[in-house]
Amino acid sequence: MSTTAAADTAFPHARPRVMVLGSPILADGHPQTKRLRATIEEHAEIVLWDLGFAADLSQVEADLAVVLGGDGSILRAAFQMGYRQTPVVGVNLGKLGFLADLSPDEFVAAFPLICAGPPQVVEHLMFECRWQRSSPPASKCQLGLNEVAILGGAPFAMLDVHLYVDAELVTTYSCDGLIVSTPVGSTAHSLSAGGPILRKDLQAFVISPISPHALTNRPVVDSADRVYELVVPRPHEGTAAVIDGRVFASLEAGDRMRITRAKPRFKLVEVAGHSYYRTLRQKLGWSGSLRNG
Repeated sequence: MSTTAAADTAFPHARPRVMVLGSPILADGHPQTKRLRATIEEHAEIVLWDLGFAADLSQVEADLAVVLGGDGSILRAAFQMGYRQTPVVGVNLGKLGFLADLSPDEFVAAFPLICAGPPQVVEHLMFECRWQRSSPPASKCQLGLNEVAILGGAPFAMLDVHLYVDAELVTTYSCDGLIVSTPVGSTAHSLSAGGPILRKDLQAFVISPISPHALTNRPVVDSADRVYELVVPRPHEGTAAVIDGRVFASLEAGDRMRITRAKPRFKLVEVAGHSYYRTLRQKLGWSGSLRNG
């Protein structure tokens, strides 16, 4: 099933209702903030201005979320929106920006067209991660967009991680850590660990070991419809599960991390001229050419 879809109709209001989310460092007066706010107010109604990711969004009714910052800001915004994901327009005030792809100038030019609607909205895979402990019984769940990472922590020795897919033991990785990533997250921590780049609308997870002891342990790509479980039989004192850069749980022996496709999808507004491969060329420096010797 395709995850790319244009909205069938324009926004339900004459002026789109917009919530603006962003990093707390912008609240102190980033040189672009005033300009961007003026553009938004000219073409839309701002129903929430939250530079700090502190607001409760459960009662906020919005047609769009404009996120100011970098990809980290978009991850925090996705976490803040939880199970009510609103289409996001990402404005890159950070460094790399795979998701926050629009420069301030590009946003100023594109936002009137977005508000005229209907915008092109691309939906991306999200996951649920459930931590389970058998004794005493305990469980908690969190929604994520990029990845679940099992990180060894102090004393920074080799870690064994059992991987189960649909309840079948696949292998035991001896490594510094293990990452289960969505396609969106494939250009983040997983990429730096040697994992492949997945097109963002694929329905798949990639499992990437961090510094594996065995050279035969390579990244694996499998369907998002499967159930992935991670178990660390002998964790270190500092071993933890980290979701999108946030510590989710400190792990004890036998704890299980269960990763499945989530019902909500992250929704990103796509602007004309900002294609998938254009973004990779620009952000990863693929613009070079071969030279004759």
